[in-house]
Amino acid sequence: MVFKRLLGSLGVGGPTVDTVLRSGPATPGGSLAGEVRLKGGDSDFDIEEITLELVARVEAEHGEGESEGTVAFDRFTVGGGFRLGTGAEHAVPFSLPLHWETPVTELYGQPLGIVLGVRTELAVAGAKDKGDLDQLTVGPLPAQEAVLEALGQLGFGFRSADLEYGRIGGTGQRLPFYQEIELTPPAQYAHQVNEIELTFLASPAGMDVVLEADKRGGLFSEGRDTLTRFTVGHHDARDWNAEVDGWIRQLIEYRLGHGAAHGHDDPSHGTHHEGGHRSGPGMGTVVAAGAAGLAVGVVGGMVAAEVVDEVGDFFEGDAEEE
Repeated sequence: MVFKRLLGSLGVGGPTVDTVLRSGPATPGGSLAGEVRLKGGDSDFDIEEITLELVARVEAEHGEGESEGTVAFDRFTVGGGFRLGTGAEHAVPFSLPLHWETPVTELYGQPLGIVLGVRTELAVAGAKDKGDLDQLTVGPLPAQEAVLEALGQLGFGFRSADLEYGRIGGTGQRLPFYQEIELTPPAQYAHQVNEIELTFLASPAGMDVVLEADKRGGLFSEGRDTLTRFTVGHHDARDWNAEVDGWIRQLIEYRLGHGAAHGHDDPSHGTHHEGGHRSGPGMGTVVAAGAAGLAVGVVGGMVAAEVVDEVGDFFEGDAEEE
């Protein structure tokens, strides 16, 4: 991509940059590898610094409304301190650690509507330019995949996924936003809960699974949200269907009288959210999930056009702003 702003300051014939990521999805806590490819312009340029910034499109709640914006959640300097000769080609390889809480953007090859990007920034001749933005694809960790697979086997369907600005109280969350995956309940729970919202918070030691039930109100009572949190290891060997079914039953049966409201201090129940709340599908992203299971539904179902369109619009819009 030609540096549009640098063209104005350095004149026609400036350098170009293209960041190429290693093929295949990355995973939370894994590495992000690739190379930054530079091609010199009509004269020599001193490349002072090459920086890669990881960005995400995030929703934020504002009273009764909400907005969307881009949040940078990591930044790495991968090179610099060399002269790029006229017309010369130069490649800078990199391998960067991904944060354990990096959101999952796809399941079994199907996009979930989560938008992550890698922005390349160059410092050249005393000026900085954000010259390239590439889509970042992240697949689930084994434990995340196991939980989602179990939910699918239990009859839950995928509704949507988004990133919410804010923190989940009572957890070790480190990023300024969290991912929520919204699921439709199977028939046996449909009369008790509108939807289940799922958040994974991974770390080197294991993973917290935060579940929230948007509970239906009764004739003389209003609906309330109930939250529970469970911890699993990255390579646990469990009967995941039985385990997750127990979580769901505990979540739904946990009553207000036992402290299941927002703000409860018990370390495994009543986790609450700071700076955001979990409700409603975000960014209009819906993946059709079949009745045969969450994973099968995402693979075999039809990916809503809004998912692909909104991801494309994000990167095209950013390029126009450059």
